[in-house]
Amino acid sequence: MPASFLHGVEVIEVPNGPVPVTVVKSAVIGLVGAAPTWAVTSPTVAASLNVPTLVSSSLGAAAFGPLVRGYSIPYALAAIQEQGAGQAIVVNVFDPTRHFTAIAATAFTFNAQGAINLGHMGVSSVVVTSNPAGTTYVAGTDYTLDAVNGLVRLVPSGSGGHISAGASVLIGFNYADPSKVADADVIGAVTGGVYTGMQAFQIAYGTLGFFPKILIAPGYSQDATVASALTTMATTVRAITLIDSPPSTSATAAITNRGVVGNGFATSSSRAILCYPQETFLDTGIVPTGVTLNASGIPLPAQFNANAVAPYSQWVAGAMAAKDLAQGYWWSPSNTEVDGMLGPDVQLYASILDPSSDVNNLNAAGIVTVFNAFGTGLRVWGNRSAAFPTSTTPDNFISVRRTMDVIEESLELAMLQFIDQPISNALIDAILASANAFIRSLIQRGALVAGAASFNPAENPSTQIAGGQLVFDIDVMPPPPAERITFEAFIDVTLLQQLGQTSPITVAAGATA
Repeated sequence: MPASFLHGVEVIEVPNGPVPVTVVKSAVIGLVGAAPTWAVTSPTVAASLNVPTLVSSSLGAAAFGPLVRGYSIPYALAAIQEQGAGQAIVVNVFDPTRHFTAIAATAFTFNAQGAINLGHMGVSSVVVTSNPAGTTYVAGTDYTLDAVNGLVRLVPSGSGGHISAGASVLIGFNYADPSKVADADVIGAVTGGVYTGMQAFQIAYGTLGFFPKILIAPGYSQDATVASALTTMATTVRAITLIDSPPSTSATAAITNRGVVGNGFATSSSRAILCYPQETFLDTGIVPTGVTLNASGIPLPAQFNANAVAPYSQWVAGAMAAKDLAQGYWWSPSNTEVDGMLGPDVQLYASILDPSSDVNNLNAAGIVTVFNAFGTGLRVWGNRSAAFPTSTTPDNFISVRRTMDVIEESLELAMLQFIDQPISNALIDAILASANAFIRSLIQRGALVAGAASFNPAENPSTQIAGGQLVFDIDVMPPPPAERITFEAFIDVTLLQQLGQTSPITVAAGATA
């Protein structure tokens, strides 16, 4: 009862009973890497550094720049979106103020169009002086700078410029260099309340309302330190992570790497999915080593337009997210066709009939690979996490582990409204009713074979309840994938007795046979 005095009658509305449990989002990819934000001409559109940003469309992906070779984020977003569905929480760690290569003062000559091509895109800290040195020219007065394309253009003397047409000058500058991004940048840190790198995924729930559930760092996860950090982060946010193999790795080497300490594949975490091999694709990205000028002086960036190799994880992540949305998180990612790839960067023998095939040997070692046979297209192939074969419990199946994650986090978040209520039988009943209604809905959808929530008095002694603690049991079983289908065929000679047992032809009365 309220503490205030009342000599009369009142009605107090008390919320009671079960509450709906909202299923957490599973088709959300956490992507960390490098983006050419220097190529985004509008600073208000460019994605911020080390800030988890939600990308749900090609328009959102544009904030991380175009496809530029050497930068992982635009390529990964393109691979994800090629699968047709899914969202990504993206963290860009590329900082042009730190990740650059400095070019000392070098002699350049203005061409007939009054331009100098520095030979690199994404330039900064440009200093133009006379040759020999002595006079430092002023940007905007003596020359203009196109930092995106790496062009210095002469301001004619008639417009106030002090550089003669066709003059030779000395130019020093920095150019954006994604190869300078280190593993430590991708892993990030928490310093003074500021989260950088993949650590920024921890604040995604506070800023966006959900955590990423599929973590990738294409181009970096093949490094053991990044792979280990991704696995740790996956545990923190209750996700799974995709770890890549290095390019041009043979199937034998990939399997051997499972036992090499210090290698990214040397893990038995049920939250790690080992992705092998890397994949070829048609790379239409911009080559950032300079542009060409047409007759009108308009810069034309060069496109690679050739086959290249990229980490498999970005395509697997997109396929997983799309399958989650189309069929459900309790479906295995295996046997899902992938768009945008041309094939593995090494030759693989794939067969569902031969246990000695490369793909079967890889799966037996807990490695997810790619399957390609006549008329199948390229498919994700493998049901098990890196926990297999060390662990034989059902949660080494990727779909089982992910289903348990969704159930556990959904129930935890739904319990917020019960926290700090007075403990009573009504409260216990409401919690049980909420959990069991949720579990029943999952059984109806096919996400669970069976399950129930219960309250065991033996697990809740009075001293524990006096401390404000309640313990509930949840018993559930997600459906394992049909990884192996066996037919037992028998040659039954007794079936030969059916020969000659057909009914004789009957001729109707009065008819002519």
